[in-house]
Amino acid sequence: MDKLINEFSIGLFFWQLVLFIGLVLLLRKFAWKPILDAVEKRESGIEDALKAAENAKAEMANLQADNEKLLKEARAEREAMLKEAREMKTKMIEDAKTEAQEEAGKLVAQAQASIEAERKAAIADLKSQVANLSIDIAEKVVKDELSNKGKQEKLVESLLGNATLN
Repeated sequence: MDKLINEFSIGLFFWQLVLFIGLVLLLRKFAWKPILDAVEKRESGIEDALKAAENAKAEMANLQADNEKLLKEARAEREAMLKEAREMKTKMIEDAKTEAQEEAGKLVAQAQASIEAERKAAIADLKSQVANLSIDIAEKVVKDELSNKGKQEKLVESLLGNATLN
């Protein structure tokens, strides 16, 4: 450093200063301006990108809100459909029970009517058999009574005696 101060020359300093100022002016005109323009473009690009990111973030929030809304609507619709399906199932079961009870009532009524008809037919058949047996027995008794001529006359007189004339 002492050497620089001892060998200091004003002329050399002047020319170095002129060259430095010229270099600064040239750099300013040809390098700094494009560099500063590039930096400003880069800065505006970054600002635009940040704005676009903010817009995208806001749009994503809106989309997420819309998705939540659609999801809630879908859940509500699903619940409504499940409720309707349960109601339909319950109604179908009740209708089937009612129909089965009505059918069972009809079958019971038919069975009772059939039983009653069979009972009446059995009673009629039994009466017919009793009547036939009674006729057969009476026929045998009368045949036995009428086989003897004396008994026949006695029977006729007894019947005539019991009969009253009008």
